[in-house]
Amino acid sequence: MNAKSVDKIWTVILYIVSILVVSLLILLIGYVLIKGSYFLNSAFLFGAPKVGEAGGGIGPMLYNSFHMLIVSLLITIPLGVGAGIYLAEYAKEGLFLNVVRLCIETMASLPSIVVGLFGMLVFVNLTNWGFTLLSGALAITVLNLPALTRVSENAIIASSQKVKEASLGLGATRWQTMWRIVLPSAMPQILTGVILASGRIFGEAAALLYTSGMSAPALHLSGILDGGKASPLSVMRPAETLAVYIWKLNAEGMVPDAAKIANGASAVLILMVLIFNLLARIIGKKIFESYSGKK
Repeated sequence: MNAKSVDKIWTVILYIVSILVVSLLILLIGYVLIKGSYFLNSAFLFGAPKVGEAGGGIGPMLYNSFHMLIVSLLITIPLGVGAGIYLAEYAKEGLFLNVVRLCIETMASLPSIVVGLFGMLVFVNLTNWGFTLLSGALAITVLNLPALTRVSENAIIASSQKVKEASLGLGATRWQTMWRIVLPSAMPQILTGVILASGRIFGEAAALLYTSGMSAPALHLSGILDGGKASPLSVMRPAETLAVYIWKLNAEGMVPDAAKIANGASAVLILMVLIFNLLARIIGKKIFESYSGKK
């Protein structure tokens, strides 16, 4: 068999594998959306959950998921991108760098349940915070930090190879080159890492069971004024997220239509992840075009 025939065979095989992967994703998303589309209405999205009776919504859990997303990303992005910049531009080969890379690889391989138990011991018990949104955000940061660091480092290395020497040759400082040239060029890849982190925040349940809790207390706008724990902006309150609520519905069956509510909540979860992916890619493309001069 000649080389052209082998190339055609492997091309067909790779196309088939790609089609199977896409088809599997479409079937999975379609099944979840069809099963949960019945509950996709304003009463379900913004209503409060019920205990012991049919119906109820996911409003508090959906809000907690967005709040958890924002707080966790505010912690993860500076640390992850900063670590990526250090490893790509400033770190020197040696024992210390090898230890740092070993720590990153070890953290990346930790199961989420182990991170949850660690978060309960440190962020819940040791700090005396209890089950709070901040404890959950810090636990999620431990999970997402290694992946975002590696994505940022690889993106910066790949981007700096083309533009760093030209920028330095024109008289720019090292930091000006990093801030105005390299980071904008690497932004699409870095946003990919942020997308992965966002999806894990929305879909994570095991780590949050032991850190942010399994309750969603009623939130009052008056708490914003007096700084109370019932404030929607407070990070020192229990915060049951959507993924945790889905797990609790399937595990405990607190309401007669628990399966239907879980299907609806799963559909919302899938839609949110899809929206994040689309928005992040659009924003990343716009940022790249604004710095590269493309229209």
